[in-house]
Amino acid sequence: MDKQLYNQKKQDPSLKLFVVLTKAYRSVVDQVTVDIRKKGLNPTEFGVLELLYHQGEQPLQKIGDKILLASGSITYVVDKLEQKGYVTRKPCEKDRRITYASITDDGKILLNEIFPEHWQQIESITDGLTTEEKRQAIHLLKKMGMHADQLKK
Repeated sequence: MDKQLYNQKKQDPSLKLFVVLTKAYRSVVDQVTVDIRKKGLNPTEFGVLELLYHQGEQPLQKIGDKILLASGSITYVVDKLEQKGYVTRKPCEKDRRITYASITDDGKILLNEIFPEHWQQIESITDGLTTEEKRQAIHLLKKMGMHADQLKK
């Protein structure tokens, strides 16, 4: 690599942003995972329960897109949540190919118990930023994510 190109790349903060973003993401996820595991769930199970709690029943095929999980893994996660009594499956009356996942009363009770503390944990994790900095970070990360999504097309 020639010296001019090296100096250009050295001035570009893209790689540094990627490294910092990755490390920050890992630190936050590690903290949240510890909190969720204390509640007897893994992060994916919690994500599915939270989705169903806040958005109502969902087609199994759509859950993966909404919580960023491969479709094959959704079946496994929903099976585990069903065994725990937190989720039920409901066949679609109009299309036999579609099955919905729905949160049970026990699942709602569990989330009502654990969500307030979970929310406090997330607030604690993000307290290193002011409210305005959080808003700026949300805006900038959305912008970067949408740009990255456009590159796939």
